[in-house]
Amino acid sequence: MGPAELVQAAAMARRFYLEGKSKIQIAEEFGVSRFKVARVLETALERDLVRIEIRVPSELDAERSDALRARYGLRHAVVVESPADAPPAFGGQTPPEDAADPENLGEVAADLLGELVAEGDVLGLAWGRSTIHMAAALHRLPPCTVVQLTGVYDAGTADRGSVEAVRRAADVAGGEAHPIYAPMLLPDSATAEALRRQTGIARAFDYFDKVTVACVSIGSWEPGVSTVYDMLTDQEREHYASLGAAAEMSAHLFDAEGRRIGRDLGERCITVEADRLRRIPEVVAIAGGRRKAAAIGAVLRSGLVTSLVTDTAAADHLLLETGPGPRPALDRADPDGA
Repeated sequence: MGPAELVQAAAMARRFYLEGKSKIQIAEEFGVSRFKVARVLETALERDLVRIEIRVPSELDAERSDALRARYGLRHAVVVESPADAPPAFGGQTPPEDAADPENLGEVAADLLGELVAEGDVLGLAWGRSTIHMAAALHRLPPCTVVQLTGVYDAGTADRGSVEAVRRAADVAGGEAHPIYAPMLLPDSATAEALRRQTGIARAFDYFDKVTVACVSIGSWEPGVSTVYDMLTDQEREHYASLGAAAEMSAHLFDAEGRRIGRDLGERCITVEADRLRRIPEVVAIAGGRRKAAAIGAVLRSGLVTSLVTDTAAADHLLLETGPGPRPALDRADPDGA
């Protein structure tokens, strides 16, 4: 390109990329066809006269996020930097590569909910360390109602767990809070059914069909990574392991292919039913770390989740899986035939 062509190309590029003018407007200004404007802009990119940079905050991985969204048929996927990928703090050590950073995941999930929740929505929060961190990080939510979707891990710590998370979210939104003061897992189905009929719990359950956005956690079937696993006896754990338990979400168990197993467990739990969960338009799961990666994949294959907040360690495992067999989460009318 000669000097006159360079100057003209730079001017056209400035009009198009910086001033937001259309190719037709630029063509009229310079007295050329819009097709020539298109060729000049294309040449400007090829000759490095124009450089386009796509920047997101350093802790977000846009490429992995988009790849994960496409591979599993998700509406939204947000991948954050794993602790093992981040530089160690001064004088510290790099965290183990299978560890997740629940605070970082929670902060990003809080920002995502700020985008997804609209005024008048009903936000549902299931028990989980990730959802608790998310609620603590909330700074903005449109006016909405917040309901608890599961009982708590330990009734004695309710005020410091999911009950407090529901209250916190409702305070930020300036809306009603409907917590559940009951354990997630009961000794038998009769006790669980009796609790479901209690006034406060029944009121929360009445809101389940009105939930428009839900936030859930995922656990793998091993100690310390699944709330339900930790609450069961050794004999019960062995029983569900023999059925192929690989993942747990809101007290629902899944095998590696995303099929629900151990449905009898749900009869003993205070939790949103899977068919109700499937009807919620937006279900956001928060989970990360290589230790949970396989479990995340299993839950994604169930089709119960529409969006995911995870980290690079889990994302790399999920993207390398052969034949993930996604069941698109966007069809919320799909019956619960897992």
